[in-house]
Order: sequence, then C-alpha cells, then structure tokens
Amino acid sequence: MIAGVPTEFHPPGPESFDLPPIIDGVDWFTKPVLVSALSVVVIIWFFWGASRKAEIVPSKLQFAGELGYNFVRNSIARDAIGSAEHMKYVPYLCGLFFFILLNNVAATIPLVQFPTFSHIGWAYAAAIMSWVIYNVVGIRKHGAWGYFKHQTMPAGVPVWLMPLMIPIEFISNILVRPVSLSLRLFANMFAGHILLLVFVLGGEYLIFEAGSIPLAGVGVVTILMGFAIAGLELFVQCIQAYIFVVLTAQYIGSAIAEDH
Repeated sequence: MIAGVPTEFHPPGPESFDLPPIIDGVDWFTKPVLVSALSVVVIIWFFWGASRKAEIVPSKLQFAGELGYNFVRNSIARDAIGSAEHMKYVPYLCGLFFFILLNNVAATIPLVQFPTFSHIGWAYAAAIMSWVIYNVVGIRKHGAWGYFKHQTMPAGVPVWLMPLMIPIEFISNILVRPVSLSLRLFANMFAGHILLLVFVLGGEYLIFEAGSIPLAGVGVVTILMGFAIAGLELFVQCIQAYIFVVLTAQYIGSAIAEDH
C-alpha cells in the first residue's frame, strides 16, 4: 500500500461490468442492449444511405460504404472462402464485422464507454450463430455423414490412426471452435476495459481523493497513460472484430471445401 493513500479505494473488478437497467423495472434493458440496438440502427442507416443514390462518381458516404463492403468482400470473404462461392456469405460476414466493430469501439466513445462483448453472453451468441451457419452449410454441401467425415477424417491419415484422430478432430473442429471464438473476443474486451478503468479511476482517485500533491502528480501521469491505453484498446477493438470474422469465413470455407 502506498503511504498516504486511504484504504477506502476499491479497484475496479468484474462487478464494474454489472450495470443496472436503464429503465427501472425493465431488467433486460441495460447499456449493452442499448448499445447493440444503436449499432444496428447505425449500420442500417450507413449502408442504406451509402447505396440509396449510387453514382458513378460516389459521394463521401457512398465511397465509405463501398470501402467497408469491399474490404469484407475482398479481404475476408474471397480470400478465406474462395472466389467461387464467397458472395453468398458476404452479407452475413459484412453485417457481423460491422456489428462487432461498432460494439467494440463503443468502449472508447464518450458517454457510452462500454464494450458490449465484455459480457460473455454476447460473445457466445455471436460465436454460436457462426457455428450454426458453417455447420449447416457444410452439411448441405456434403450431407450429414459426408460432413462428419470431412471434419473428422483427414485425408491421407492411415486407417489405424483414425480411432485417435476422429475424437481429436471432432473436438477441435466441432466443439472447440465456438468456445475459442467467443472467449478470444470476450477476454480482449473485458481485459482491455478493466485495464482502462484501473488507470482512469486510479488516476482520478490520486488527484482528487489522496490528499497529497506528489500523489496528485502521479495521478496526472496515470491519467495520461490511460489515454495511451485507450488508443491501444481502440486498435485491439478493431483487430478483434477482424479476427472474429476472418475465422468465421475460414470455418465456412473449410466446411464447404472438397478436401479437408
């Protein structure tokens, strides 16, 4: 314990993410629900506005919309799934990317400042949705038994190794993927936000509550470090949206591929 710092200070922890409902008596209507709903409205408005009056010489909004769409279509869907079948999955991947991106970036927007996916249930929901989609398209492509063989029986593996490989591949390709997808997104959003809270709230406490000029100076440095961490966290928020959607596209591509 630093001398002069009262023990009443309680650092942020998991309880900092347990937000009260916005409307009393409506327990389900919390900040994550509001942020996710607003992100859907923003995404619909953005792409509707960008495509409503498409011109050969695009407006700034149309250019931004085409840039975002082409990024997902060309850099994610086509590269991960392949040029033959990627277009049918672009709407889902595009919507998923911008939904995760906006809900992540909400953590750095003043007055919002909360990443929706720091609540594990939201990350589970996104991962399960992707899991259902890539398994369904794989079953439609190969049939139920063919898809099971495709995911659990690698080509070129000797028959005598199959009893070992089948459960390993089943766990890896069927069971672990949604867990790893969700936990990666959740852990990064949770850890980044709680780290930011530690620096900001700790700095504020040292400046206004510690009652010491030297500690107030430390608090100023802590706040400045908090701004630097916020910039790093913004980068992580964007990267995690990209990683989630790239992995989803890769799973779809592997599910419909002819060879495992």
